[in-house]
Amino acid sequence: MDNPNYKSGFVALIGRPNVGKSTLLNYMVGQKVAIMSNVAQTTRNKIQGIYTSDEAQIVFIDTPGIHKPQTRLGDFMERSALSALDEVDAILFVVPANEKRGAGDNFIIERLKKVQQPIYLVVNKIDQVNPNDLPDIIAQYEGALPFKKVVPVSALQGNNVNTLINDLVDQLPTGPQYYPADQVSDHPERFVIAEMIREKVFLNTREEVPHSVAIDVTSIQREDDETIHVSANIIVERPGQKGIIIGKGGSMLKKIGTAARQDIQALLGDKVFLQLWVKVVPGWRDKSAMLKDYGYRQTDY
Repeated sequence: MDNPNYKSGFVALIGRPNVGKSTLLNYMVGQKVAIMSNVAQTTRNKIQGIYTSDEAQIVFIDTPGIHKPQTRLGDFMERSALSALDEVDAILFVVPANEKRGAGDNFIIERLKKVQQPIYLVVNKIDQVNPNDLPDIIAQYEGALPFKKVVPVSALQGNNVNTLINDLVDQLPTGPQYYPADQVSDHPERFVIAEMIREKVFLNTREEVPHSVAIDVTSIQREDDETIHVSANIIVERPGQKGIIIGKGGSMLKKIGTAARQDIQALLGDKVFLQLWVKVVPGWRDKSAMLKDYGYRQTDY
């Protein structure tokens, strides 16, 4: 890289659950690196997505949605979100245009008062409101923080997202290209595969099951026929949840597996043979050793 004016840096996305942070991250990076569903609290780790152009590289950290912790997993998610704010060059505070400012937003605003980094107010989901209502929606946040800029976007449709990226690039310091131009995440394949499987569980099961699910990818092996064999356990807390995920005659597990395999094949670029099992581990969300086994490391706090 010969450009002496090249810019690079780290940008955190923060917001209460289900405001569209993962959708925004995926759009900016141009590929799925964070799972999406309409179930709150789907993001459990700090996902790093990487945007690279000839002029700049932005490493995005998608923090778990802020919420009141009720389990050790919840406590991990909260600490993970807040610790990210001390490591970045700018912060995107994402709020939904289709909901009023609430207690969760106020909690985040209080935390953001302690940081020195530039904060952008990103008003997402503008495709779901009347444009005439936008000034009143934005007015709810006026004076709350010294925002660097207010940027209304639709992460789903891409409206104004490139403007946001350009604003961030202008803000970033000159620096190196940290990752190769074709790399979109710093997570290993095993982690991304687990997230893809977990997304399909979210999308296909109901009620409380998704919050009780972890994915343990036990092996990834490339065979001579260029087929990649992936084995994974879907971890749940109760036998009833196991029954729901397996489904009648194994139908739900097959549905989850088929959809996940398609995403994994797109990621790896080869034919994939995916084997899934469902395993009951009572209370795993409150056991530190289990959290570590399933990818929630204390070093991520």
